[in-house]
Amino acid sequence: MFKIKTYNAISPKGLERFDSQAYQVGADVEAPDAILLRSQKLHGLPVPDTLLAVARAGAGVNNIPVAEYGQQGIVVFNTPGANANAVKELVLTGMLLATRGILPGIAWVQSLAGTADADAVAVLVEKEKKRFAGTELKGKTLGIIGLGAIGSSVADMALSLDMNVLGYDPKLSVDAAWRLPSAVAHIENLATLLQRSDYVTVHVPAIEATRHLINADALAQMKPDGVLLNLARDSIVDAQAARQALDAGRLRYYVCDFPEPALLGSDKVIATPHIGASTEEAEENCAIMAAEELKAYLNDGQIMNSVNYPALHMDRTEGSTRIAFANHNVAGVLGQVLAVLADAGVNVADMSNRSRGDLAYNLIDVESVPSDAVVAAIRAVDEVIRVRVI
Repeated sequence: MFKIKTYNAISPKGLERFDSQAYQVGADVEAPDAILLRSQKLHGLPVPDTLLAVARAGAGVNNIPVAEYGQQGIVVFNTPGANANAVKELVLTGMLLATRGILPGIAWVQSLAGTADADAVAVLVEKEKKRFAGTELKGKTLGIIGLGAIGSSVADMALSLDMNVLGYDPKLSVDAAWRLPSAVAHIENLATLLQRSDYVTVHVPAIEATRHLINADALAQMKPDGVLLNLARDSIVDAQAARQALDAGRLRYYVCDFPEPALLGSDKVIATPHIGASTEEAEENCAIMAAEELKAYLNDGQIMNSVNYPALHMDRTEGSTRIAFANHNVAGVLGQVLAVLADAGVNVADMSNRSRGDLAYNLIDVESVPSDAVVAAIRAVDEVIRVRVI
């Protein structure tokens, strides 16, 4: 039986994917094989010797020490695209709030409370409504930074609103390129996208390379009446620089999901309390995807949507035993492992291996159950990090 420790409120739709006969799941689980979480920070927490995998029910993994776990053979998963629709809808909401006089209009209408004369209210509304006039999204240009699952979904939405769409992503994957609507103009550099866009929305991960990607220099490239939207991570935009641009009239609105202190008190900031993926559907989708990732890895050694190890799928060979091992990505490791098996007379039925950066992962189906001595010999191979027999 596999043990899975949970943190945070995980949707029951995901938890019910674990058969109680094969999995022990709960917040009080000790010596877990896997962890399933949302926002719980694992940095600095003790790492159980038993831990094989961590699944984040969401896209961002900055609450997990991904690189450190990778060096310990712990696979970290996330759930890209599971919350894409929720974020997409909030992007649309943000653009509309920044374009039409919705929020100030609502506030003004509420200020009429206590006015008993309906005719007087109607006269006031007709007189004052021009104060809240806005513009339409149709025909405007949306620049999207990051063209993954969420970015491509936002692009498709914007095109359906008859907007012009520009996209910038220096690390656009083949899969992402296939998802991207053909009408999206792919821009080669960030400055050009910023200069040409009426609205700019960011959908990149929070890593060191994207920290303050939108800084004072980037903001200076935007149109003075431009709108910046950040529903990705707070660190991607320099909040102090954004506030300065707003106060100086070099930016019309900043719409974000992160109410940082530097932004509070400005009527040009529309900030929500980190609710980009806070829909019932998104939480269910993320939990289900995370559960299925853990099941595939624990039961068969399959890896999909990992952020520190390569994706690897290999169908099980009937009647075989599977050896899964992780290693540092240096030459000769796989050959040494195969030599161990050959010396022990263990025949290989099928195998596959992939690498990602300085880490590699391997699946080997063998025709007989390897002895403890054989498994120990594989673990003893230089650069092997972790070995499992499934």
